[in-house]
Amino acid sequence: MSLIDLIGVPFDGYGRPGNQARAAAALRDVGLLSSFGGRSIRLQPDITLPPQTRERAASSGLMNEPALIAMVETLHTLVRDALAAGRFPMVYGADCSVLLGVLPALRDVAGEAGLVFVDGHEDAVTMNASPDGEVANMEIALLLGLTGNQAPETLRKRLPALQPKALAMLGQRDGTWIRKLGVASLSDLGVMLLTPDAIATDPAQRARDAVGHVAAHAPRWWLHIDLDVLAEEDFAAARIGPEDPALPGGLRWNELTALVSAAFRAGGCVGCSLVIYNPDRDTNGAAGRRIVQFVADVAPAIPSE
Repeated sequence: MSLIDLIGVPFDGYGRPGNQARAAAALRDVGLLSSFGGRSIRLQPDITLPPQTRERAASSGLMNEPALIAMVETLHTLVRDALAAGRFPMVYGADCSVLLGVLPALRDVAGEAGLVFVDGHEDAVTMNASPDGEVANMEIALLLGLTGNQAPETLRKRLPALQPKALAMLGQRDGTWIRKLGVASLSDLGVMLLTPDAIATDPAQRARDAVGHVAAHAPRWWLHIDLDVLAEEDFAAARIGPEDPALPGGLRWNELTALVSAAFRAGGCVGCSLVIYNPDRDTNGAAGRRIVQFVADVAPAIPSE
């Protein structure tokens, strides 16, 4: 039975001292480590980052660039080593920019990377169209090589790391926002994209559809879960940044649980990430405890070999 490597990431894409930067520790405080049942886990120390800042880098325009680069480089090493050793890395805390370290690591170990991407946003904003330089709105565009000519060399040297045919997106509902920015939907490029309404008809089957699509091109794939895929009434402690308004609609907890469990059981998943929990919006810890319950619900389905 493969060991689950828990990798906490104290990073906030907006450079704030709390918010997502506190998520990993806050989840441990409300019982994350007890949510894996009888599975063997190894708790890695949270990765170490330089002081975070809301400033945008002069050359790239990226916000919080020094901490971002340090996070991506450290995650690349940790995830690459875990995968090479046959362990199952689970990255938690922070935001979707963790994929800039994770996917290149998977590509480097497996030769190609697949991604099942569960998120309320497509995260394919180009660097030129970004209103604030916050990289968690553009990591998919970077991974696909659709943007990033002005990105720092540390990021560019490992990109692109993903092919459109090896990507399935589930839960996106940000069409109005990306049209406002003048950014094309990835569905226009032939990327598989399933809306919350499409998923709600049969979450488990939609998960199997997505995995089948990805695995046909990349047999070893990563599962990414951004909790802003959930409806606001089920989960209000997602990141809400200056240019990231709450979205209408979304999945319910039972739908997300069925989706993720079926994806794990479909075969080929070698690691996962669980991001976008803002403990600063969770004064009594209830949202954090609900995340821990979700992990406990899906943990039996995490691949064991």
